[in-house]
Amino acid sequence: MTRAAGAPPPAPAAERVGYRQLLAVAPYRVLLCGYGLGTVAESLRAVALSVLVLTATGSTVLGALAYGISFIPQVIGSGLFGNVADRVQPARLIGLGYLLEGATAVVLVLVALPYWAVLALVAAVAATTPVSQGATGRAVAEVLPGAAYVPGRSLLNVVSSGAQLLGLGCGGLAVAALGARRALLVTALAHLAAGLWVAARLGPLPLPAPRPASGRRSGVGGRRSGVGRRRSTVGGSWAENGRLLADRRVRLLLLVRWLPPAFATGAESLVLPYVRDRGLSTGTGGVLLACLPVGMLVGNTVLGRFVRTGTVERSVLPLLAVLGAPLLAFAVPGLPVALGGVLLVAVGVGFCYSLGLQRPFLAAVPERSRGQAFGLQSTGLMTAQGLSPVAAGLIAEAMTTGRSVAVMGVLVLATAGLFARRLPALVTAPPAGATPLTAS
Repeated sequence: MTRAAGAPPPAPAAERVGYRQLLAVAPYRVLLCGYGLGTVAESLRAVALSVLVLTATGSTVLGALAYGISFIPQVIGSGLFGNVADRVQPARLIGLGYLLEGATAVVLVLVALPYWAVLALVAAVAATTPVSQGATGRAVAEVLPGAAYVPGRSLLNVVSSGAQLLGLGCGGLAVAALGARRALLVTALAHLAAGLWVAARLGPLPLPAPRPASGRRSGVGGRRSGVGRRRSTVGGSWAENGRLLADRRVRLLLLVRWLPPAFATGAESLVLPYVRDRGLSTGTGGVLLACLPVGMLVGNTVLGRFVRTGTVERSVLPLLAVLGAPLLAFAVPGLPVALGGVLLVAVGVGFCYSLGLQRPFLAAVPERSRGQAFGLQSTGLMTAQGLSPVAAGLIAEAMTTGRSVAVMGVLVLATAGLFARRLPALVTAPPAGATPLTAS
């Protein structure tokens, strides 16, 4: 890539890249703004949809299902459509993903569907999420090469944490002021704005050369038929997922990325029951839950802005310990609430261990499969985080909620111990090249 006139000079791979340099890259600014707006809309929609279903059915189980309905269908979407992220321009895929989310919210507002149809519609749209997530991951890697990549992922995480806080915080206020259906209309407008912004402002990016196709071509002039193209997309997605998971390094990096956050999320899902069992107010539970994204916001800002990438990568194991160890304290009867909040802030900081895996993962996957690899990473993470509250709830049936939170912490630490010998080799990636940044 060439550097535009007046743009800041590229930083060598060994040096830190500041947020000001990142924000000078026009395509990255577009991605960042769209991602932040989309995350606010998604968080607000989760609250509004859960309240809508809970009010309509009176079922706590269905209300909880509505809150997390977008997780599990992503497995299907990744398997069927994952490699589309490496075939189509990211601007189209990301923009279309946001527009589809917005259109879905409009349908939910205007059409009085039965609750099962509401859940089915949201689940169907969620199956396309791995494609847009994969396209976002590929686009960030393309526009922020070299030393800029890890700080760029850090700033993306900072924006995501702040957007989740804003979306969840405003979600309750919006539902109370407007009602669940009208609050969904707000999410529709935000998603539509994010889609139009990315589609209009993110220019074309390089696409990888396609994998040589095997087998016969059908149709006039040697073109593939529509059925052939669909089979190629589905078959290619399954095959590429298989190739990625067959690579030992990629597989281990994915497992380290999936399992610890899943157990920590299981602990998070027990915070409200823990508060209830101690006779504390629901508001106290909300404050405790807010401590996690606060920790993530602080951790991503400090690690991404002030700590060198190599140091972050060497800190993966210590940060995993920070993710799990504070949860052990919840087994102590009568733990002071203020101390519990501080411990959950620390857990949020521990979530930032994933920054140390970003560059090694990028180096481990083939360039032609980057989009699908990022989609697979996101899908596995969302699926694991969607299933872990169920496991945590079953454990809480057998013991106190405080002890169950501590069990989740033990599982985080056990997972870290399982990978302890392999992690130093896993995070030893060849330094990315110092390709110039393309600025506005």
